[in-house]
Amino acid sequence: MRVGVIIEHHVRPGSRDAVRAIWDELLRPAIIANAAHEAYAYMYDVDDPDVIRAFQQYVDAAAAAAFLATPAYAAYVAAVEHLLVGPPTVTRTEVVWTKGQ
Repeated sequence: MRVGVIIEHHVRPGSRDAVRAIWDELLRPAIIANAAHEAYAYMYDVDDPDVIRAFQQYVDAAAAAAFLATPAYAAYVAAVEHLLVGPPTVTRTEVVWTKGQ
């Protein structure tokens, strides 16, 4: 069963681009290299300049849990936590249908 994860970060005012730069450096390469990531979207909220969302689609729940336990993800969290208002909101979903699959 495919699993989707939606992560929402509330960043300190004016910190969105700094968080993105850290994501580009630490997570983008890990995501590109991870075959279990079937889809990934990194998104800025259009109406709130201090919100970032990411949608991740994995082959299964084990792959989603495994990625969140990687050194790359841990390094990212450590690097951005001072730029966040609080911990991210993480929502797990069952992916029922996606275009192209």
